[in-house]
Amino acid sequence: MTPTEALAQIEAAALPGKAAEMAAYHKAERRYLGTANPEIDALTKAWRAELTLEDRLALAEALWVSNIHEGRIAAAKLLTQARIRPDDSAAWQLIQDWVPDFDAWAIADHATIAGQKRVMADPERLDAVEVWTTAANMWVRRAALVITLPFAKLAFPKPAEIAARERALGWAAAYVGDRDWFIQKAIASWLRDLSKHDAARAAQFLAEHGPYLKSFARKEAAQYLPASDAS
Repeated sequence: MTPTEALAQIEAAALPGKAAEMAAYHKAERRYLGTANPEIDALTKAWRAELTLEDRLALAEALWVSNIHEGRIAAAKLLTQARIRPDDSAAWQLIQDWVPDFDAWAIADHATIAGQKRVMADPERLDAVEVWTTAANMWVRRAALVITLPFAKLAFPKPAEIAARERALGWAAAYVGDRDWFIQKAIASWLRDLSKHDAARAAQFLAEHGPYLKSFARKEAAQYLPASDAS
């Protein structure tokens, strides 16, 4: 499977007129083919089954370099799986290499979701993620919260996972003063998901930092908390 062949398969599944619609919606300057995510899902699932890990990494790298919207989405999906055997270190490095290129939410989220699997497989990788929290690029700072979101969703976290959760909450606390909508939204989403599994900890965060969040973020973060804990 060459990158040219992969992109041709993606483009063959495009919908008429959708490319222009996607360009207007995502607002990032790159080529759009007009292919919906379910079609890309089906293609990348087949490619994962057919390709060796080495070939999959090479294809993912080339698709990312194409800077075509669907190519980058497909690159991320090629590396989105819980277990990558025999060694996931090259996949993790490739995902890290992509991070400075983040410039829009959809591509950033797909790549970061691939990264979630790698961080959950080895929480020590949060040392690398922490560097993102002070990046000039807002999408990179935001990615530090998105990639740690699975820690907020754990019903029965182990001690190392609780430590990872607290580390991410520390980053969120440092972001509270950042008025960018996407950063505020990321904090809110993190706390909202945490509140479903550890309401007390989410309420504690909001009691300390909630007054400094934008009102929409504070409201979303407290969506599942009792009214007495939401302020």
